[in-house]
Amino acid sequence: MMTCCPVDNTFKIIGKKFTVHILRNMSLLNQNRFNQLLESIEGINPKTLSVRLREMEKSGLITRKIFPVTPPRVEYSITEKGVALKPVILAMAEFSMKYCAKDVFKDGKSRTLKQVFNPALINIPKEHRR
Repeated sequence: MMTCCPVDNTFKIIGKKFTVHILRNMSLLNQNRFNQLLESIEGINPKTLSVRLREMEKSGLITRKIFPVTPPRVEYSITEKGVALKPVILAMAEFSMKYCAKDVFKDGKSRTLKQVFNPALINIPKEHRR
């Protein structure tokens, strides 16, 4: 017997504002630096990004590496647990591009993932496919 709803549990992990955007940018755009994420996620501020990155690290979605240089350099890496959410993120994008095209695209025409994203970026490892 389950102790909680698995959908609710997943939403607790990724449901906070900007978490999915950070995962999207890390997994699809290979962004791994604080300023890359800050500049590319519309509406996020440095404090919120910092909090989300700490939460994501605590939940095991990403790791943080500090390089001993001056000034210190920090890079984030998506973990296997984080990569496992890539199909979820792609399914969310696919849903909106197909069923909400008028909200997503200027011309209102639906598109596929392959039409919008570099096919190499949407490749999902075999162990994470549905």
